[in-house]
Amino acid sequence: MIGKLKGLLDSLSAGHALIDVGGVGYEVACSARTLAALPRAGGQVTLYIDTVLRQDFIRLYGFVHPLEKQWFAHLQTVQGVGAKAALAILDVLSPTELHQALVLQEKTSLSRASGVGPKLAARIVAELKDKPLPGSALTGGAFTPPTSGAAPGAERREGLSDMVLRNDAISALVNLGYNEVRAGQSVMAVYARLDEDPPLDVLIKQSLQEIAS
Repeated sequence: MIGKLKGLLDSLSAGHALIDVGGVGYEVACSARTLAALPRAGGQVTLYIDTVLRQDFIRLYGFVHPLEKQWFAHLQTVQGVGAKAALAILDVLSPTELHQALVLQEKTSLSRASGVGPKLAARIVAELKDKPLPGSALTGGAFTPPTSGAAPGAERREGLSDMVLRNDAISALVNLGYNEVRAGQSVMAVYARLDEDPPLDVLIKQSLQEIAS
């Protein structure tokens, strides 16, 4: 079983990278996000590998970060999600964004992936919402907000500012001992009722009231 490849990038093709390891070329299926992170041909590459064995073939799936590999396997625990769909989801969502989408039950984010319709996105959220998510033990349940090139003051609702606000509120509730999924649900419920972004302390207070209700 191959778990990691370290070698030189030989070439790229649609959805694949050819890695030269000691003169042996390994064809590795990768997400668009992973392919974009690779160097030019001839550059040094390290990929974490998920090996899929079938009666008629062996296929390698490669990831720049081991957390992506964990998410790839975790997504496939959902009925109807195979390697192709899992890779498509990782095309459009980073592990941090995927973590957030599941905790906040944002099905629309998942349905952006090729081949993942609204029904499958809803099933993914339903089946994974109560399971431990990859990376939670390392992050303490808090998210790392995606970076943005927006200038200060350019944030808008449903942009970076509201994402950070919700993440901070969820992190605070988790630190108080509440389940991450329940914290995410309460924050989302309160946030959906508000017309404007509230101060963080107000969002936390109302989310605690939501949990208690």
